[in-house]
Amino acid sequence: MSADDDQVEEEFRSLLEGLRTTLPGVQLVTAFLLTVPLYETYDTLDRSERTAYYIAFVSSLLASLLLMAPSSHQRLRSGHSVARRHRSHLDTAVRIAVAGSTIFGVAITAVAFMVSSIVLSTGAAIAVAVTTALVCAWSWYYVPLVAFRGD
Repeated sequence: MSADDDQVEEEFRSLLEGLRTTLPGVQLVTAFLLTVPLYETYDTLDRSERTAYYIAFVSSLLASLLLMAPSSHQRLRSGHSVARRHRSHLDTAVRIAVAGSTIFGVAITAVAFMVSSIVLSTGAAIAVAVTTALVCAWSWYYVPLVAFRGD
C-alpha cells in the first residue's frame, strides 16, 4: 500500500467516524417528524406549517439516505478488488456526505420554522428559520471553506 493509499484510507476512516456522530442527530429529527402526523393537533396546522413539515420530512429522509451511503459503500465493497483507498471512491463518498449535510440543513431550518410558528408567530418563525439557516451556513460551510482557507 502506498503513502497515498494510506492517506485515502485515513481520510475515509475519518469521514465514517464523522458520519457516526452526525447520524444520531439526523435520525432524531427524522423520528420526531415521523410522529407529527399522528398527533391530533396535526389537523390544526396551517398551510405554511404543513409545507414546512413536508419539506422537513422529505429532506430529513433524503439526508438520512445520503449520510448512510458511505458506510453502505464500505460494507458492499469490502470483499471486492477495488478497495476504499481509491481516491475516486473517497471523493464520491465526500460529495454524497456534503449533499446529505446540506439537505439536512434544509430539514433543520424547516423544523425550526414549523415548531416556532406553532409556539410563537409566523414572523418569529421566519426569524428563527433564517437564523437557523445562517448559523448552519456559517458553521458548516463558511468556517471550514473560508475561515480556515489559509490553514
